[in-house]
Amino acid sequence: GSAELREVPSGGMLIRIEVTDLPEDSWVAFHVHETGTCDHATGHESAGGHFNPGSKEHGYDAANGPHAGDMPNQYVPADGTLRAEVLNPAVTLADGETGIRGRALMIHAGADDYRSQPSGDAGDRLACAVIE
Repeated sequence: GSAELREVPSGGMLIRIEVTDLPEDSWVAFHVHETGTCDHATGHESAGGHFNPGSKEHGYDAANGPHAGDMPNQYVPADGTLRAEVLNPAVTLADGETGIRGRALMIHAGADDYRSQPSGDAGDRLACAVIE
């Protein structure tokens, strides 16, 4: 797959992704994870948890949420290829507390429920990419 990130003048990052061989006809979770290591042999556990510089709770439905790395679920159609553009207003590529350069983008096997702690009960980590 591929991901293209660019900062937008209104603040945050516009992330364009295209990833193949995902579960067909399903919703999958899409997050920024804290560590820029994608070890497939360990199911990408090396990427750590969600990027959370503000020490918030996970999910859009959490009273003290969401994490900066939380993003909306994405739909994968029948061809198994996810194509999407996602705006994350909570992050940037610049150095600093909200900077995501050197962290990881992650796609999970299931949908994020937007409330379970600490990561939305989204299932296995299927695809991981280090943000350069």
